[in-house]
Amino acid sequence: MFPEEMYAIVPDALDRATCNRLIDGFSQKLDDGGLVQGQSASHIRRSQITWFNETQEPAVMRRIVDMVADVNRNVFDFSLSEFAEDAQIACYAGDQRGHYDWHSDVGASDIARRRKLTMVIQLSEPDQYEGGLLQLNPAGHVFDAPMERGTAIFFPSFVLHRVAPTTAGLRYSLTQWVHGTPFR
Repeated sequence: MFPEEMYAIVPDALDRATCNRLIDGFSQKLDDGGLVQGQSASHIRRSQITWFNETQEPAVMRRIVDMVADVNRNVFDFSLSEFAEDAQIACYAGDQRGHYDWHSDVGASDIARRRKLTMVIQLSEPDQYEGGLLQLNPAGHVFDAPMERGTAIFFPSFVLHRVAPTTAGLRYSLTQWVHGTPFR
């Protein structure tokens, strides 16, 4: 077990109709998400992704902004300043053993260096896929994130996490990063 301050769970962050609308509206716009630092790396990540912003989904983005403010105020108390990246929808397909190996969301680029808080919302029903667990590993103790549709999990962007191989069906998720001055 690791401290609750390393994650926060928000059940029913998005309702069923919103999850369906996001999947239906963006599933035709997905393309290769297996690039890591600009190079094909399907051994690290095998998924399809697309992006959306507040112009395309104003109600969803308002909900995300409100949740981020509440969770950050009550759990993390990070110095957050902006959403420097659009929200991402990812699909991990069982027939391709979709996955994303252990990684943190803090990276080498200017934007990735400023990621402080990661939010992932499960868009698929848990019975629509097998495998595909979102797992966190902040201190050598693996934690399986809830699989219930519409549930959000928040964690510091430096925490190691992965999407375990999806072995059947399709797992859809929404990820949003929140930015501030880099951690020191």
